[in-house]
Amino acid sequence: MPQSQRPAPKLPAGYRWIAVRPGSGPPPRRGPRSLGPTPRYATIPRWGLQDHYEYVEQPQAAVPTSGPSVRMVRAILLVTMIAFALAALAHVVRYALLLINRTVLLHPIVAGAATWGAVVLSVLAFFSMIATAVVLTNWLVARRAAAFAWIERPETRSKLELYAGCLIPVVNLFVAPVFVIEVATIEARVRELRKPIVIWWCVWVVSFIVSAFAAVTALPFYAHDAQRVADNTVTTAIGYLIGLTALLLLNKVFHGFTSSPVDKPIKRWVIAGDANSVPPAAPLHASKAEAAKSDEGDSAVQVESERRDPAA
Repeated sequence: MPQSQRPAPKLPAGYRWIAVRPGSGPPPRRGPRSLGPTPRYATIPRWGLQDHYEYVEQPQAAVPTSGPSVRMVRAILLVTMIAFALAALAHVVRYALLLINRTVLLHPIVAGAATWGAVVLSVLAFFSMIATAVVLTNWLVARRAAAFAWIERPETRSKLELYAGCLIPVVNLFVAPVFVIEVATIEARVRELRKPIVIWWCVWVVSFIVSAFAAVTALPFYAHDAQRVADNTVTTAIGYLIGLTALLLLNKVFHGFTSSPVDKPIKRWVIAGDANSVPPAAPLHASKAEAAKSDEGDSAVQVESERRDPAA
């Protein structure tokens, strides 16, 4: 048999031939470094568990030192809303009794109670509405004074102009919401309060128109028969319901001024390395093979040092 075709000698189990280049051998590997005893803590460590937040402060006007308090304004709004709701209910009951009276004769006490009860509740609603207008005007004047004092600027409108624009009928429909928007702009709340103010403004105008129509149709020259009295009763009930809606929207606008929003944008601080030690980003046109080679080079353990060949 030729020598080139001789079978390679068999090695004992657990050994194999490895072809290496000639040269000095690699340095001996170091054993695992002793990590020392397991650390023990009497309490739970707190490092890394604390979050530092930086709240983005929005301009907040100072709390008015004069004028009615927030509790008083909310109380008068609640009383007025209850008065409007009761007045609307009284007119609904009156309309139902008018329908019953078409076929059944009502007792004089029931008829008188329905008629005068609606009148009394309407008077209470009217005076409570006036009280609400006065209290809210005083609050608005004090709020504007505090807001302008906070930005260290003089008030752009006189008190006479503010009271006249808020308390004179018809004029306040066009001027009072402008005063409110100006305060929202100074306090940097116009973005969140513009929509509620505009909706309240529109509902207030509709409520005024319906209420004026109901007041005119309640006069004797128009309501001289049962049908027109019934029509006026329905119109008045609708006017009170729309007015109640306007008060609810006004309460929402007032709540937007007196309560601070909780969803503040925040910034969270995290630990970042030195900008000089950050490795440059790989170019976008790098090939997949280069990226894979880079990953393998970072994750693999270096066995042989450079400029030194392993021994045979």
